[in-house]
Amino acid sequence: MTVLQESAPTRQAPPAARRGIVVVHGSRQHWLMRAVLVVLAVLFLVWAANLAPFRVGQMTNVFVIAIAIAGLNLVTGYTGLLSIGHSAFFGLGAYTTGILVTRYELAPLATVPVAIVLGFAVGLAVGLPSLRIKGLYLALVTLAVGVSFPEIVRRAEDLTGGAAGLVIRSRFLAPPEWTGLVRAERGLWMFWLSALVLVVVMVLARSIVRSRFGLAMQAVRDNEIAAAANGVDVARTKILVFGVSGAITALAGALFAQYVGALSPDGSFTLLKSIELITGLVLGGVATTAGPLVGAFAVVFLPQLTGSFSTGPLSGVVFGVVLIAIVFLMPEGIVGRATIWLRRVLTILPADHPDVTRRSSPPS
Repeated sequence: MTVLQESAPTRQAPPAARRGIVVVHGSRQHWLMRAVLVVLAVLFLVWAANLAPFRVGQMTNVFVIAIAIAGLNLVTGYTGLLSIGHSAFFGLGAYTTGILVTRYELAPLATVPVAIVLGFAVGLAVGLPSLRIKGLYLALVTLAVGVSFPEIVRRAEDLTGGAAGLVIRSRFLAPPEWTGLVRAERGLWMFWLSALVLVVVMVLARSIVRSRFGLAMQAVRDNEIAAAANGVDVARTKILVFGVSGAITALAGALFAQYVGALSPDGSFTLLKSIELITGLVLGGVATTAGPLVGAFAVVFLPQLTGSFSTGPLSGVVFGVVLIAIVFLMPEGIVGRATIWLRRVLTILPADHPDVTRRSSPPS
């Protein structure tokens, strides 16, 4: 139901024009709908966890990518700052976990807070240029960050393994003893861990967007001059959102390192990863809560789906045509378009809406 409230604002139709189901926010029906959605999500996770190991790994990859897209969504979707270098934050989190586990034998979960702090610090630094430049010029700065990261990894050979990559032995990635899972069930452990972290990140992102800071982010996106005139600290908002976005994307990278167990600068940390994240954000729906998850499903499974209809170079052409068709038919993204369709049959009104108060007030 969050998607219904966070989509692009539309004028509420008069009571006579409304069709379908009308639900008051916070009412018993509203909470029942939320409970049904939660139950369906839990059932889906239980079903997915019992699939073949390959499919479970694909689902884990979807969750990890969705976390990274959620971080990008804060800075690009809600604040309007185009970033093409989020692959650097993703790689920073992954190599932080890889180095701490292989060099210092830290538990994989213990490396996650370190990756988050480093992602936040680097995000603040990358956000500094946004104080003076914006638009395509800011995109070029983030592009330079994304391009330079693989080269930095190659040159820091003693620490990162250089071009040869960094391999994390499976004994370091075994599930914690308290889970009751053995080393052979690492895939199942990463599935549930990634799913839980994704839920936390989505709730956190939703809370941020609905806070005063979230309102400041959206004000900066819509009109910086008007936002500053109304007391919004534009510089602070831009820098902080880059930091938070970098921290969330680095968190995704840390989970990715635990999932794959092998890192390479030419593997998942080039500009192709940034393009993948941006593609997922656009396909899922910019500035929506569920958009990152839907977009992650799209970038993981769409290439396989289009590849099943064609082989060789033609499969890439088919994939490109499908992407163009989706963007053309659904410029709001899949979640945005689904929200428009859903609003035709379901309307959620706030508790203080005039129609609600008029209906509940006793006749004079």
